Amino acid sequence: MISAFLDTNVLASGTVSATNPPGQILNAWRDNKFELVTSTHIIKELKRTLQKPYFQSHLSPNMVSNFIDLLLLEATIVPITTNIKSVATHPEDDLALAAAVNAKVNYFVTGDKPLLNKVGSSYCGVNLVTPNEFLGIIQQPE
Repeated sequence: MISAFLDTNVLASGTVSATNPPGQILNAWRDNKFELVTSTHIIKELKRTLQKPYFQSHLSPNMVSNFIDLLLLEATIVPITTNIKSVATHPEDDLALAAAVNAKVNYFVTGDKPLLNKVGSSYCGVNLVTPNEFLGIIQQPE
């Protein structure tokens, strides 16, 4: 099964709409089309992100809580043991990329264009892709 590490921006965007690419990716995960890998760092960052006014205007506290609980129960949570510094555009992105490398996922999915531009399409064996690209990958017939 394909494994993917979804960046916080993808997880957050997917909670707002089931029809945008991140939302379709989350639906595919719920349908067991791929293994979702994450870290406690990403979950903490997601909790902070979903407290912002934009997300609070679209999601009830119960929806946020249920989604976080789903991630904790159903996603594969990996530790950050690989040390990566100043590879990405922000220290938080270095932590996310380190967790993805540590987990040896197939794909790191992000909507962060500066990160994609700086790191490129692959890092330490992990393919970096946009949500649209990943959606195309998981929608291909097996």
